[in-house]
Amino acid sequence: MNNKPLEIKQMAKRGMNISILGIIVNALLAIIKGVTGVVGNSYALIADAIESLFDVFSSIIVWIGLRISTIPPDEDHPYGHGKAEPIAAIVVAIALLGAAFGIAYQSIQEILTPHHAPASFTLIVLVVVIIVKEVLFRTVLKVAKDVDSTAVKNDAWHHRSDAITSAFAFVGISIALIGGDGYEMADDYAALCASVVIVFNAVKLLLSAVNEVMDIAPSSEIEKLIRDTAINVEGVVELDKCKIRKTGLFYFVDLHVVVDGNISVKEGHYISHLVKDEIMKTEPKVFDVIIHIEPDIY
Repeated sequence: MNNKPLEIKQMAKRGMNISILGIIVNALLAIIKGVTGVVGNSYALIADAIESLFDVFSSIIVWIGLRISTIPPDEDHPYGHGKAEPIAAIVVAIALLGAAFGIAYQSIQEILTPHHAPASFTLIVLVVVIIVKEVLFRTVLKVAKDVDSTAVKNDAWHHRSDAITSAFAFVGISIALIGGDGYEMADDYAALCASVVIVFNAVKLLLSAVNEVMDIAPSSEIEKLIRDTAINVEGVVELDKCKIRKTGLFYFVDLHVVVDGNISVKEGHYISHLVKDEIMKTEPKVFDVIIHIEPDIY
């Protein structure tokens, strides 16, 4: 019995649960930062609130992507719906880019518009935000690594970007308060600097997600594990090609196995099943293995 569909649902559920946590935390932080920013006269904090709202959106997209990825293979999608997960990651990365450019544009507008310095109490809010977002980033990233999800990983970096924005805002507001007259726009410059950092991270995350959609080869460690497992199966003489692609949370393997050319087709077929079973037992994230049997003599 193939338990892979159940494993996919269990792994996706972990990612979906952590996304829901992100939605709740970001919604609360967006309200707190937005109100504090307006009352405290800090655009850097308002920009931070905007970033949190985009985080809510991205977490919802991640949840939807993971939910779709659990749908089992059907006639139209024989390899399943796993690609919904990296597609969600692409949407999240693009949303992060959009947020960064929006913050940069509004920061420039604020720099060109004279205004009062932010209130000192905004710093307390920022310290709390930085701590909460960094903890959330580390928690989500751990889940992303456990389930090997690009979408959840991108969602984690949304939280880290929020922490970065808050850190820049803290520095900017501190400079504005310490510098006094003439330094009122320091927090606006801080928001502008934060947007540059966010763009850099967003581009990196976008390229990673696009590569996954284009079936980029996974890490060499996975191929080595699969090859080491296959070569130790009784009846395997040597190995030829090994192609691996990631679809959602799992991997599909295409492996060429060389066997004794004098054995029967039935024996070669039996060996292929042994290899497939051993690989799927050794590496739980392998969803399916296609074995091509080749003779060692021609």
